[in-house]
Amino acid sequence: MAVESGSFFIRRKKTSEARGKKRKAEDGKDKVRKKFAPKLNEEISSDSETESAAHKKKVAETLEIEETAQEKKLRLAKLYLEQLREEEQEKAEEEQFENDLIGGRLEEDVLEQKGKLKRLVAKDYLPPDVSEIRLLRGHQLAITCLVLSPDDKHVFSASKDCSIIKWDIASGKKVHTIRGGHKGKEDQHVRHTMHILSMAISSDGKYLATGDRNKLILIWDAATCQHLHTFKGHKDVVSGLSFRKGTHQLYSASHDRSVKVWNVDQNAYVETLFGHQDAITGLDSLSRERCVTSGGRDRTVRIWKIAEEAQLVFHGHESSIDCIQLINEENMVSGADDGSLALWTVTKKKPLVTVKAAHGIQGDPGIEQPNWITSVAALLNSDLIASGASSCEIYFNFLGPLYLLLLQAVRQFV
Repeated sequence: MAVESGSFFIRRKKTSEARGKKRKAEDGKDKVRKKFAPKLNEEISSDSETESAAHKKKVAETLEIEETAQEKKLRLAKLYLEQLREEEQEKAEEEQFENDLIGGRLEEDVLEQKGKLKRLVAKDYLPPDVSEIRLLRGHQLAITCLVLSPDDKHVFSASKDCSIIKWDIASGKKVHTIRGGHKGKEDQHVRHTMHILSMAISSDGKYLATGDRNKLILIWDAATCQHLHTFKGHKDVVSGLSFRKGTHQLYSASHDRSVKVWNVDQNAYVETLFGHQDAITGLDSLSRERCVTSGGRDRTVRIWKIAEEAQLVFHGHESSIDCIQLINEENMVSGADDGSLALWTVTKKKPLVTVKAAHGIQGDPGIEQPNWITSVAALLNSDLIASGASSCEIYFNFLGPLYLLLLQAVRQFV
């Protein structure tokens, strides 16, 4: 028993000792590891490891450079595609704009020919600034008529002193003066010898026509103011002249109650139109082969259809009609000596609207008289109209509450 127990304890002791020896051996290995650890660290930081790190860095940089180049190519490709897209879009927009512009112009031309073109521009206009008004002096007697050149660079004025002056609008200076001649000496010089009462310029600015109390129509070169031809045929004062727009066909009206048609290119008389029962006081025309006239005290407005050899007669004023102006091919405005303004359309024989005493009244209480309308004008194919009266006033759409009735009618029917 003693042996077995003793052997038992001896085996356990040996085991402890073995474990102790094992621990010592492990401790010794740790010491060896710790002892050689600095050496291993020194080997990691050796030249060979530095070369390896540099190589890796170089490879990474190479990869980075290659990736940047690819990204650049991709970016440039996207940029190029975007530029192409923008160019195509701009090109499409320009083409669309040109098409719209051409289409709009063609549409305007068609509407203008039909007399249905309308531009509501009156609200955009302001009264003229007094400081911007210039006074031009040159005539010796009253000025009777004015026309503007189509390019708005010159204005022609004619007077009772029988002279014609061409003015430069920008500078206000005289460009040319055609002085009047002496009555009874018409054979010695080509000039007006009696009051000039009417004037017109062709739409291309080539010809200027003037009519006088001596029953003559003189044709001038508008650029040089040189006399070109004289038309004779009226038996009384030439009271109105108008060139058909886009042509050199000339219409003339006279106190002899007739309208005559002339071909200025060929210096030829074409025909005479009769119908008015009193002196013709006003005349106007646009693109169609027709003209409109006011018949003074016969109190009619007439549209002359040249090609059809027909005329339309309109009644409405209660007194002498002294002036007439076309707004477009379908509408016109007239003024009378009873102070009334009337708006017409070719589809009705009566005025669309009439404004009585449009420029007010004058005189002492009990004997008041309206200011008679002496002139009317219209901005072509628009709702802007102007009228002048014996009161020395000019009314636009924004002046005078009565006149607004006319403009409302224009906006409705133009």
